[in-house]
Amino acid sequence: MLAETLCLTSSALVAYHHVGYPLALKALARRAEPGPQAPEDDESRLPSVTMIVPAHNEERFIEAKIANCAELAYPADRLRIVIACDGCTDATVERARQAIDRLGARADLFELVVQETNRGKIATLNDAIASCGAELVALSDASARLSQVALVRSARRIAGERVGFVTGAYSVPNGTPAQTLYWRYQTAVKRDEAALGSPFGAHGAFYVFPRALWTPLEPDTINDDVILPMRIVERGFRGVYDPAVEIAECDDDRPADDLRRRQRIGAGAMQHTLRLLGLADPRRPGLAYVFLSGKALRAVMPFILAAAFVSSLALSASSPAFALLFAAQLAVYAIGLAGLMIPSFGRLRIVDAIVYLVAGYATAGAGAVRYLLGGYRAPWTRVAPQPRAFDDSELLNGWGGFGKRALDIAVAGAVLVVFAILFVPIALAIKIESRGPVFYRQLRVGLRTPRRTRFFYMTKFRTMRADAESKSGAVWAKERDPRITMVGNFLRKSRLDELPQCIDVLRGDMSIVGPRPERPQFFPMLEREIPFYAERTYGVKPGITGLAQVTLPYDSSVEDVRLKVLHDHAYALRLMAPGQWLTTDLGIMLRTFTVMILGKGR
Repeated sequence: MLAETLCLTSSALVAYHHVGYPLALKALARRAEPGPQAPEDDESRLPSVTMIVPAHNEERFIEAKIANCAELAYPADRLRIVIACDGCTDATVERARQAIDRLGARADLFELVVQETNRGKIATLNDAIASCGAELVALSDASARLSQVALVRSARRIAGERVGFVTGAYSVPNGTPAQTLYWRYQTAVKRDEAALGSPFGAHGAFYVFPRALWTPLEPDTINDDVILPMRIVERGFRGVYDPAVEIAECDDDRPADDLRRRQRIGAGAMQHTLRLLGLADPRRPGLAYVFLSGKALRAVMPFILAAAFVSSLALSASSPAFALLFAAQLAVYAIGLAGLMIPSFGRLRIVDAIVYLVAGYATAGAGAVRYLLGGYRAPWTRVAPQPRAFDDSELLNGWGGFGKRALDIAVAGAVLVVFAILFVPIALAIKIESRGPVFYRQLRVGLRTPRRTRFFYMTKFRTMRADAESKSGAVWAKERDPRITMVGNFLRKSRLDELPQCIDVLRGDMSIVGPRPERPQFFPMLEREIPFYAERTYGVKPGITGLAQVTLPYDSSVEDVRLKVLHDHAYALRLMAPGQWLTTDLGIMLRTFTVMILGKGR
């Protein structure tokens, strides 16, 4: 009964969010009274505006952005444009100065603020807005191009009754067909949301609000374009969506960059859902409906999809209806993975849309988990960095690298959801048997390149006594090792001790499948004793499981490691063969599951 309830509820929520809500929103928007139109007013009555453009390593876009801002149709005596450079390490500052100098008399509109250290986007915005004396503040990304009337239209709309912010129509001219379709859908939703009280959030590429309504953002804010405008709306104001305010995104993300961006969007969705619960106030039913059915439900949708998949799988043997439901989900996910792996297949429009949807929810779910685990506290950097040198890249790149990362995120997220129920009893068993922490964190060697070695802290359930290496130092485990506890022995045999490593996968330190991450203490000795040992992780992230791990037992000597190195290199060769990594990874995952069920681990 519980499984059926979970399956039916989660499936209904998926259908409602993707089909029912957009249709209901459109119908309600048609019945709503139209908002006031932009008043035709003379320029002498326009308020003063300060446009702030935060910039961190924007050398590709900053000159075009400055030229675009100089062309905006707004009275020069009431316009100030601040280019706020936040710890740029590229040519952004130099190119910004050159672009401003070329403007002649229009250069007086601009102020270049240079911060030597990267403090983060939120700190940059807080300082720039705090020092602003204008009546209105406009925020815009360096990579966004605005229509000439964007500022004039926004200023006139804010003159309307209790208008708290204005945003416009967002487009991605250089995007993929799936991205274009997604943003058409999103702009249509914002237009309909506005008819019910306010679009939920603004497009971060450009929005305008009264300076008097601003309150400083918390330093860890992820999506300022949601938190800032919606806190204004919480105070009784409304947002306006104006399609005449045109915003074009000029950045063209590579797949891996888009993956990181969407992870951050997922984290931001979880954050603003938790921080804006006041928007669910039933006294403003239109706004509450938009919040609960739209953004709040989207924030938890990756977990709802995982629940629908797992529960339908569990019920598939008991009912043809549930079996059909599970098969439908499996087909969608299979099409998504196939579209990632086979370029010609991914060019079909329907497949491209499924790939974008599946990868989007997988990455958003990973971002939400990372946020809940304390991630996304570092200063802001560009999501789309300059291309890296070859020796700093992984063996898989492009769609292959994107696909492997998406698979890692999907599997790690699903494992954490499915096995989350075991965390509490495992933790209790560990604490009851021996003193010490539940989790064991240990420094390991990660991805290596000829110029660089990454280190990270790997997390596992503790399987040894807390003082296991206090006297001996770092030593290998051995057969019937007295340091291993009874609970630890069970966890090792079942491989349940490695469940927390899924968190390391979501952080990007590890992959689901890859070479075993070695301890730095053993690395110099192994490099001397075993030919080509260091190369085993060149361009390959270490994995929770791998070809060597499912074939051979735990390491207890140099000879054990020597055998595993051969398997690690064999796996790397499979990564270099186009299209073979997916079948290899899935096969290793299946063998790992067999090891867990049969208790073959040591």
